[in-house]
Amino acid sequence: MKKQLEKITPRDQDFSQWYTDVVLNAKLVEYGPVKGTIIFRPYGYAIWENIQKILDMEFKKIGVENVYFPLLIPESLFNKEKDHVEGFAPEMATVTQVGDKVLEEKLFIRPTSEVLMANFWQKEIKSYRDLPLLYNQWNNVMRWEKTTRPFLRTSEFLWQEGHTIHNSPEQAKKLTLKILEIYSNFATNVLMIPVINGQKTEHEKFAGAQETYTIESLMHDGQALQAGTSHYFGNNFTKVYDIKFQNNEGKWEYAYTTSWGVSTRLIGAIIMSHSDDLGLVLPSQISPIQVQIINVQNTDQVESASEQLAKELNQYRVGIDRSDKTFGFKISEAEIKGIPIRIEVGPRDLANNQVMISRRDTRQKMAVPIDEVQTVVKNMIQEYDQNIYQIALQNREQRTSHAETLAEYQNLLDENQGFVLVPFCGDIACEEDVKKKTSTNSRCIPFDVEQTKGKCFNCQKDSELRVYFARAY
Repeated sequence: MKKQLEKITPRDQDFSQWYTDVVLNAKLVEYGPVKGTIIFRPYGYAIWENIQKILDMEFKKIGVENVYFPLLIPESLFNKEKDHVEGFAPEMATVTQVGDKVLEEKLFIRPTSEVLMANFWQKEIKSYRDLPLLYNQWNNVMRWEKTTRPFLRTSEFLWQEGHTIHNSPEQAKKLTLKILEIYSNFATNVLMIPVINGQKTEHEKFAGAQETYTIESLMHDGQALQAGTSHYFGNNFTKVYDIKFQNNEGKWEYAYTTSWGVSTRLIGAIIMSHSDDLGLVLPSQISPIQVQIINVQNTDQVESASEQLAKELNQYRVGIDRSDKTFGFKISEAEIKGIPIRIEVGPRDLANNQVMISRRDTRQKMAVPIDEVQTVVKNMIQEYDQNIYQIALQNREQRTSHAETLAEYQNLLDENQGFVLVPFCGDIACEEDVKKKTSTNSRCIPFDVEQTKGKCFNCQKDSELRVYFARAY
């Protein structure tokens, strides 16, 4: 049996290595046999399951139904939508042979499922009475990434991809923004990650979309992370795939579609927003274990008290560590797993009718009478979640600035990496130029910032946009 945890590189010394150390020490994943793939260990997958459960419930509240579509897409079907093909071509994995037989047509392993949905809807929809259809699937996709890192960028990843089809652009746009609201609320109130809601620029919008909306988060090191996107396609896909419906006036009309998704990169966002040099710090609602009871000694008295506490705290996910590991190891293991609340049960404290309770974020320990444990734990969890949110928010606020020129922008990134609000012309070529000069790109046109006129920070053309730019994962 392993007797001690591996050393975690200090976060401020080497953020990238710290992240890898936390992921592996917390036993969230192991590297797969193929480059860019990962094996989800039980604890890592349990976090994803909790994310799934909460989001799935929110989707169903607005009438979304779960479906499952095939993994493989025929080349002829995929190639119908030109912009979509160009956007994904560099990352496409292709099946060309089965056994010793070369296939007559290439099959693409899905990078996303818009074309499969469109092909299905073309046969399914005839009348406005058939609309809307609100579908979602929890599945895996493949995008052959050049540079990979667990959760953040992997060649195969897990996600949810929602796809809807409507009889009016107003309906479709309303749904697109409703999903963004769900994502934003989930990030803020469940993951305890502050996000900026906004629209992607023309350069950064999803391939084939008319408009892409996003929630953008900022990690502890000042790099941005796109945490979720929602796309309005208009009738871009329906024209290509000839998806028409007869409206209530008896006229044929192209339908309007959306798609939206979040992935297991949310786990990466949680780690880089909240965790520390001791390991994970998990928001309580998605932590596989919310309260860990640790037996100081495995006596009958301690075991009985632990079992009784677990029953009284049955509204939470409670674990009891009754292993024969050393007490110090048990504490370290609970810390590296990011368990929000820890309760230590030992003979001396029980003799005084109390236990020791501590929070993962502050690590402060306090003696609590046994009959007050339920109340204390309830208050502690609420305080814990709010504290880790405020720490992440403070980090973002300290790392958010504004610049008027490219020189100012570059200086700010060198001094205090984070979000920089700049006047921007919105031109694709201009953003390409910024990317070449700075290795950064736009994150979003924020909803909560007044869009005022000015001169583009890069090309100095007239600008009507204020846009956040940043280095990003």
